[in-house]
Amino acid sequence: MILLVLCTLTVIIVLMSQDARRDEERATQRRAQVLGLTFVDTSNSDKPLYKDILRIDELRQLRVIPLYADAHNINFGITNNTSQQTMKSLRSRFLDQRVSFNLISETGFRDYIRLYDPPKQVIYQDIKFSGENNDLFTQVTQTLEQVLADDILAYLVKQTYELKGSDIHLECQKNNVRIRMRVDGVLHPIAVLSYEKYSQLLSSIAIAANVSKNTNDAQTGHINKTYKMATGEQVTTNLRVETVPTVYGQDVVMRLFNLNMELLNLDKLGLSESERAAVDDVIRHPTGLVLIVGPTGSGKTTTLYSLINTLNSPERKIITLEDPVEYFLSGIVQIPVAGDENKLGFAEKLRAVLRLDPDVVMIGEIRDQDTARTGLQAALTGHLVLSTFHAGSAAAALTRMLDAIGINPLFSSAMHLVMAQRLVRRLDDTTKQPYQPDEALKTQLKSVLDTMPPGVERPNLDNVTLYKAGASTDNPFGYKGQMALREQLLMTPGVQEILRLPPNQVTTDILEKKAIEDGMVTMLQDGILKVLRGETTLEEVYRVVG
Repeated sequence: MILLVLCTLTVIIVLMSQDARRDEERATQRRAQVLGLTFVDTSNSDKPLYKDILRIDELRQLRVIPLYADAHNINFGITNNTSQQTMKSLRSRFLDQRVSFNLISETGFRDYIRLYDPPKQVIYQDIKFSGENNDLFTQVTQTLEQVLADDILAYLVKQTYELKGSDIHLECQKNNVRIRMRVDGVLHPIAVLSYEKYSQLLSSIAIAANVSKNTNDAQTGHINKTYKMATGEQVTTNLRVETVPTVYGQDVVMRLFNLNMELLNLDKLGLSESERAAVDDVIRHPTGLVLIVGPTGSGKTTTLYSLINTLNSPERKIITLEDPVEYFLSGIVQIPVAGDENKLGFAEKLRAVLRLDPDVVMIGEIRDQDTARTGLQAALTGHLVLSTFHAGSAAAALTRMLDAIGINPLFSSAMHLVMAQRLVRRLDDTTKQPYQPDEALKTQLKSVLDTMPPGVERPNLDNVTLYKAGASTDNPFGYKGQMALREQLLMTPGVQEILRLPPNQVTTDILEKKAIEDGMVTMLQDGILKVLRGETTLEEVYRVVG
């Protein structure tokens, strides 16, 4: 039955297209009668090509087509937009032949142009990164210059997904626009665009993301649609779009959201046994405030959604406030907060959400004092409040929250867990190269391990083997995927005691020192342990953590 319906629809579309062409030919015929010209219907006639009479660029510019030619005659097809001056010029140019003109439709003219100048088949190159990538860079640049703006966007998104990248950066420079792709936390140049082509791409992005192409303000938008490329391939995009005006033009950064819900799973986050125990405690006792902390691109959102996905059950009402909604989860009430209302929107909508009797509330990001105070109040009244927060470490997040909410003796009671994280590149096990650290490096490693909490086992460094990135044809950089370095600050009695002090006496250093005494492994220490296990390199850890 469905096949019959589809076939019927196809026939109807074809018939409608044929009817439109017949109507255009009739209208052109009536126009020819008014102008006193002979009309030629080119829809069903043979189309011989005379390529030696005019160049292809002249056919386009003059809007004429040679319909017939021999030693004594040339018959040109012209359109409503062909000028009288063009007709006069052609008669003067071909004095040895009798020149005549017939009126043809605009569609007929385009059909002829496609025969004289067939569209070039576009071959999209799969992007691969290597130490020397100049040829591919040039090929991709040439390809993007000749395709439509929507196809450029679809191609970039498709390639980024296949390379497991996270961002696409469009950066205005003096002479062109550079396109870079972030894969495993590192940016790679893949092409440049002329400003003419970039203007078309920017218009396409602005329309899809509902942002302005011409503005002096930074903007945030969201693209969630399916593009059909010229090759017939369909590409579904789910992007957060950030734009900002720069010296040379409007830069764009597009963050890709992976639509695979199976990845939003606590078991896939690489949590250690102690880290998973702390998260499981949140799930068992769903009250209080939980903060996921880190810079942009540190995996905060994935961790937050994985926790929400685990908490999602028929017994719980979960409401999220997001700008924008990044992953769409069934069974959860997700509320977008408009970009131009960020400052007041989150706090005001959070107060409205609390009247809906939720069990769990997720705030996409705590950005201001009002949202911080309202979230804290919600955590004190029996709700579980989850949010992300920008801070360099777990201890720094607590001191920043104290600065935001001011003196509040109940703050330590409301906090449940602060998890800070950064992403580092994971070594490719098939190419990594072992080496023996010298005594100076061992001393450096030992100085980090000696600051670890009491009771945490310290690896023996006497005969330790470290690894550096190798290289292969398939993987020239020696890394494959990313992993998180984490630290979890729990509300131990010692930490709570410090949080009850006057805010001017609470510093990040004091909090971190007490948290380590009470069992917290810092991100640097976690990174060093992963280096000693051969999972990443020392250079990666220091690049990301410092």
